[in-house]
Amino acid sequence: MNRYMFNIISSNKYTTSRYYKYPRQNTDKYIIARPGDRLDLLAREFYQEQKYWWIIADANNLGKGTLTVPEGRQIRIPFPISNIIENMEISQTDK
Repeated sequence: MNRYMFNIISSNKYTTSRYYKYPRQNTDKYIIARPGDRLDLLAREFYQEQKYWWIIADANNLGKGTLTVPEGRQIRIPFPISNIIENMEISQTDK
């Protein structure tokens, strides 16, 4: 039996994702990480939604395989989140 017999050619196209950059703003918040801080818990505390943990991770170059935040590290919390989400939605409709 030919192993390529059931090879299905897909018409899906993969494109490069361009992520929103988080420029520093006067409204950003800064904290020093405490023992036990995690990205999802910080997102829930500052954004009231833990699903936005990736915004904090991306803005601070964190979250590569773990949600934990190194104790004593200064963390920038991009704020307000409504501007970030709105800009991301606009960039998605431009595609």
